Amino acid sequence: MSKYNQLWQYIKDNKTGDFELSFDEIGKIAGVALDHSFLRYKKELSDYGFEVKKISLKNKTVKFHQI
Repeated sequence: MSKYNQLWQYIKDNKTGDFELSFDEIGKIAGVALDHSFLRYKKELSDYGFEVKKISLKNKTVKFHQI
């Protein structure tokens, strides 16, 4: 079980297509702040039908894409 399971489930249940979430939104949904470990855990998202398209440190956002 990953610390981002709540986020993955939220995305699976509520999103379609391409969309973007801020770091703050991700923290609220996941119940944990976004940190460097996200890079390791993001590959789990493919099990839920999505992938991380782009992480913007400047804008503090993550773009997701439905597979």
